[in-house]
Amino acid sequence: MDLAPEWFKSSYSGGGGGNCIEVAISPGAVHIRDSKDTGRPALVLSPAAWSAFTSRAESAEIGG
Repeated sequence: MDLAPEWFKSSYSGGGGGNCIEVAISPGAVHIRDSKDTGRPALVLSPAAWSAFTSRAESAEIGG
């Protein structure tokens, strides 16, 4: 039985809308979608690719 993914936004996303993404994690995949247009297909990444992306985003945020 397939369960619908449980989508969540970052706690850093404010309540005012704007440019947000939502993420859902399933075994072997990370699903990413636009929070303003949830009917469009999600981007699906491997856990390793998601980890590399978030690590790079964090280091860019810090100034690296």
